[in-house]
Amino acid sequence: MIGEIPIREKNIVLIGFMGVGKTTIGTLVAKKLYRGFIDIDKEIEDKCNMPITQIFEDLGEKKFREIERDLIIDTCLNTRLNVISLGGGAYLQEEVRKICLSHCIVFFLDLSWDSWQDRIPLIIDNRPVLQNKTIEEIEQVFRTRRTAYSLHNSKISTDNLNPEEVADYIVESLKLAWDIYQPHND
Repeated sequence: MIGEIPIREKNIVLIGFMGVGKTTIGTLVAKKLYRGFIDIDKEIEDKCNMPITQIFEDLGEKKFREIERDLIIDTCLNTRLNVISLGGGAYLQEEVRKICLSHCIVFFLDLSWDSWQDRIPLIIDNRPVLQNKTIEEIEQVFRTRRTAYSLHNSKISTDNLNPEEVADYIVESLKLAWDIYQPHND
């Protein structure tokens, strides 16, 4: 295929439920691989000049998802050598999944429901999708999103790992893949 991005130059995309640690882990992976780090939620806040909670309030979730989709597609198509952290709901959009899977290496950071529940008090205030929901409704959102997350290149169960261990695992698996798929001039 003409224009195929060499595997070593592809962006690395981190997906997973909100609060799983995509930004923390993505920052570590970027440092270890000497790459740029792009947090899509932060980029949206900068572009709109307001926090995501206010974007949801003022513009609505539909407009937020459009901005998010366009930014992700542009980033995946027009940048290389970055680690990109997607917001928890971004990957539900089919266009986002397709572009990430065709142009990037997608890692699903998987955390069990039991482990994730412990994080609710830490994240609920700045996650508009969780506002005014019961624990049962939040669990339903969690379970529904797992279906979209199942489309990835690699999955890491993060339950018993700290961010540094997850980042090291990603870096090691990438280096192995790069060695396997590196074109050789023998």
